[in-house]
Amino acid sequence: MSEPAKVDTPLKKLVGEKTAKALASHLDLHTAGDLVYHFPRRYDERGEHTDIRSLDVGEQVTVLAQVQRTAVRPMRQRRGNLLEVTVGDGSGGVLTLTFFGNQAWRERKLRPGRWGLFAGKVTEFRGKRQLNGPEYVLLGEGGDGEAAVSDDIEEFAGALIPVYPAAAAVPTWVIARCVRVVLDTFTPPDDPLPSGVRASRKLVGLGAALTEIHRPSSKEALHQARRRLKWDEAFAVQVTLVQRKHRAADWPARPRPARPGGLLEAFDARLPYELTAGQREVGVEIAADLSTPHPMHRLLQGEVGSGKTVVALRAMLQVVDAGGQAALLAPTEVLAAQHHRGMLDLLGPLGRAGELGSAEHATRVELVTGSLGAAARRRALGEVASGAAGIVLGTHALLYEGVDFADLGLVVVDEQHRFGVEQRDALRAKADQPPHVLVMTATPIPRTVAMTVYGDLEVSTLSQLPRGRSPIASHVVPAAEKPAYLDRAWRRLREEVTAGHQAYVVCPRIGDGPTGDEEPPPEDDNGRRPPLAVTEVAPLLAEGPLHGLRIGVLHGRLPADEKDAVMRSFAAGDLDVLVATTVIEVGVDVPNATVMIVLDADRFGVSQLHQLRGRVGRGAAAGLCLLVSEAAEGSSARERLDAVASTSDGFKLAELDLEQRREGDVLGATQSGHRSHLRLLSLRRDADLIRDARAEAITLIEDDPELTRSPALAASVAALVDEDRAEYLEKG
Repeated sequence: MSEPAKVDTPLKKLVGEKTAKALASHLDLHTAGDLVYHFPRRYDERGEHTDIRSLDVGEQVTVLAQVQRTAVRPMRQRRGNLLEVTVGDGSGGVLTLTFFGNQAWRERKLRPGRWGLFAGKVTEFRGKRQLNGPEYVLLGEGGDGEAAVSDDIEEFAGALIPVYPAAAAVPTWVIARCVRVVLDTFTPPDDPLPSGVRASRKLVGLGAALTEIHRPSSKEALHQARRRLKWDEAFAVQVTLVQRKHRAADWPARPRPARPGGLLEAFDARLPYELTAGQREVGVEIAADLSTPHPMHRLLQGEVGSGKTVVALRAMLQVVDAGGQAALLAPTEVLAAQHHRGMLDLLGPLGRAGELGSAEHATRVELVTGSLGAAARRRALGEVASGAAGIVLGTHALLYEGVDFADLGLVVVDEQHRFGVEQRDALRAKADQPPHVLVMTATPIPRTVAMTVYGDLEVSTLSQLPRGRSPIASHVVPAAEKPAYLDRAWRRLREEVTAGHQAYVVCPRIGDGPTGDEEPPPEDDNGRRPPLAVTEVAPLLAEGPLHGLRIGVLHGRLPADEKDAVMRSFAAGDLDVLVATTVIEVGVDVPNATVMIVLDADRFGVSQLHQLRGRVGRGAAAGLCLLVSEAAEGSSARERLDAVASTSDGFKLAELDLEQRREGDVLGATQSGHRSHLRLLSLRRDADLIRDARAEAITLIEDDPELTRSPALAASVAALVDEDRAEYLEKG
């Protein structure tokens, strides 16, 4: 009798060295546990068809189909015959399988009526889709094809046939055979889920779930298995986040209560507009957090232009009133400088302590960036270190050694997703005690993402736009189908400039890069041309449709002082058109800009396009966003652009974005460089399950914060949410 397989048993002891090597090199599967947690992508069912008509050319596929007919004909270019096998799925969809060489034995095996799994890359020849020399296994009479398949085809004995994420060198039936070998002797680990949770949520045991997901005895058993394994994933993430939140609540922090008669009251009195109800409500939440002896950890999300900056500034002034300092960390120098100018304008004499005409209890607002000259840097750092600068704005330059605060009480992180946990921790470390933390994002976050990725933060949402913001009309410009529409787009831009307004033209790429890694290949795998580039488009516009207009260029490779000069010129109205990359995506505020033309718009994500168009319509005049694309009508890229054009509701678009992204991208599978352990959970489809898992995690952690009474669960959480993933979850 063979030795029982455990989670950490090397696969070479179970399936042989050659197969184990293939599984390791092509699928990163090394142990019995790796293989058992390599779940099927889907399940084919005998008698039900795979929709061959939906297959895309270039796609690596495994299809369940029936042989319809075979034909042998001589090859034209060389000696020998070509075997063509037509297979169908019962719905009218057909594929041609082609095999080169004299293979009469294969023709005898591939008899009409036989069902099989066929794996290969979809190609097209003379309008017919085909698989050239595919790997295959026929069902019901032992193994066929060139793959080493067991004569005992027990892995396909059930009605539901598992189809695994596979590789050309390791097709799905080889994985199925290996899984069967491992499961025959596999001893599952102790069930880590507390028995009370299992009972109350009616969850099957771990061992049964792992068996049924690979070899389902029925559709209901498969459903229960998937539900249990999704629970494990959701619960591990939520336990991790709830633990982080629980630990942070125990940290000490200096309370920063509001002070009557202080800067905040004076600021509110001089605001030229009334705060929205949402801004006031969120302001009350933040003020209460700042008054506690534990550090605030709050996420402030809001639509582009919803007034997050004013909310953050009011929180900063409350901390200054309480004797502390506040720092705002921005992702780019352009945005840091924009915040600096905007806050000085809002504060007026309240932000000019020590200057002629300053208010009696004013503070100073300092900008610290990497491009500051030596003298200016020394002066700014002296103001920060002495405490004279109550508000400090900057990029990651704030994190460097030599930037010392007198009493850092609040850290505001703008565009949270652009900063790593190490950078935030470096800024926190500049305070004697953990400072309060407010993170902001203008990317609307679906509810399940907020629960899963930002679950250790309290979430505040600004959904109401301030009065005076103008609507933005968005339209798709199909440049390939209707070139005249693109000509009209440029004329429309000129009309806006003639009316005294300004415009953005956005490109996906900089161009003319000194470093090769910034440049794409001549064309991508689908034969598309390279994305349009700022440095190539700007001169073409200047010589062509925008001839005579004052055109500026802005991108991330420009020196910091040049970027700032271009942005200042545009803000001052000295430029008519700014041709830029997504460096303008966040924070850039030029109320006179009314039109944006996004070139190659299909190369941008949904949320990114929504962010970009938020740069126009920021003043009294209506905004116009034109999404230029060569994507064909009916394609997924075109449907995505049509959706962006059809609504200005960022939260609806965020849900659409979530639908179109792989779950792994959302949860960080592609961020850490490691194979994801979160395989089944869908943030879109499993919202209720995630909510229930969070409720159970809160109950558990309140009773046993460090899981000392649940060591198996602690080990399971550590395995599912490793350090890289925990870090990704924290940084969001």
